[in-house]
Amino acid sequence: MGKSVYTCFCTDVIHEGHINLINEAKKYGDVTVGVLADEAMVRYNRFPSISVEERIELVKGIEGVSNVVVQNKIMYDEIFEQLHPDYVIHGDNWSAPSMQAIHENLIALTKKYGAELIEVPYTRNERVAKIDKQMREKLAMPEFRRGRLRKALKICPIVKTIEVHSGLTGLIAEKTVVVDGENVDQFDAMWISSLCDSTDKGKPDIELVDMTSRFRTIDDVMEVTTKPIIFDGDTGGLTEHFVYTVRSLERMGVSAVIIEDKTGLKKNSLFGTEVEQTQDSIENFSAKIAAGKRAQLSDDFMIIARIESLILERGMEDALTRARAFVKAGADGIMIHSRRKEPDEILEFCDKFRAEDKETPIVVVPSSYNTITEAELAAHGANICIYANQLLRAAFPAMENAAKSILTHHRAKEIDSELMSIKNIITLIDEL
Repeated sequence: MGKSVYTCFCTDVIHEGHINLINEAKKYGDVTVGVLADEAMVRYNRFPSISVEERIELVKGIEGVSNVVVQNKIMYDEIFEQLHPDYVIHGDNWSAPSMQAIHENLIALTKKYGAELIEVPYTRNERVAKIDKQMREKLAMPEFRRGRLRKALKICPIVKTIEVHSGLTGLIAEKTVVVDGENVDQFDAMWISSLCDSTDKGKPDIELVDMTSRFRTIDDVMEVTTKPIIFDGDTGGLTEHFVYTVRSLERMGVSAVIIEDKTGLKKNSLFGTEVEQTQDSIENFSAKIAAGKRAQLSDDFMIIARIESLILERGMEDALTRARAFVKAGADGIMIHSRRKEPDEILEFCDKFRAEDKETPIVVVPSSYNTITEAELAAHGANICIYANQLLRAAFPAMENAAKSILTHHRAKEIDSELMSIKNIITLIDEL
């Protein structure tokens, strides 16, 4: 019986680097290629632009490939249990933390199963680099980026979304990957918050920063990232204005806008009943949603209705009544908000809404009730979890501390150990 060889691809395009890997693998026996499943590719920072079925067909067309399987997880334990390969072929690109974790996993498994890891020099040339860059640029294009949120909702147990308010924070959201044992994780989407956008400009969060300025923030983020963007549209403004906002966001490649059912001068929801806030009528807000849906041109874009009933202490039944009406008006999702420290009322809403509506996405923002985990929220039917202001809140005390230290010591030496080097910051930024 011949030797078995295994390698895994997580790509939407086959280039000479993959062919080199297969040619090397053929020297050792019959080659089985694993195609990484969508769920694993997302965690691995390789968002699929084609289906897993299409990726399988790509690999089947390579000369020398005997068999193709789907690899469901980033780590190889399941594959070794199923296939017991004699050899595993992998490129020698182990520098990233996620790749180091995979390397350790492979070394442990080859020892356990008596297999051998063959490391092939990674193919580095201008042609391969150009293809890799083109794939990334494709994901950044408006027509591809706009639909990624809907795709992520189908792939991810819960879409992890973090606030960004600049190109640099966008890069942090884009490139932050953590490895915890055998798990590799990252954020799935970005939230451009009215609060954070306003605060970063030193302005109050009362819709003072106009849409033209806020669109510039979107441009800054989009220019250096590929992940889908959810835009905080506040109240949406006048219905006549909202339809133009929808068209603009859709054209830019934004995936979704969330608008809240309030009227008048906007006040931050976390003030609750401490300040005067007026909730819009169900009829008026439904009409605004319907007008926005009529204005949009693609099926990709999402309008999500944010319900303030729990914030304003109007009760659970009011929140559910509004949710039903807004979905009927065309809302593609429901965001339910709360300022309580415990998640009880959010979970109650999710359970009751899910009992009658199994499909409409639920968006939650665990800012005040921050002890609950994403898995717990997903278990109650939540689909999108937004970390709405943590990057801004982390940055402010760090910058204030640096400013105070310099003023206190009349030099920068004392604060230097707490600062990231400029070199490390620059490495976040890709050169053309």
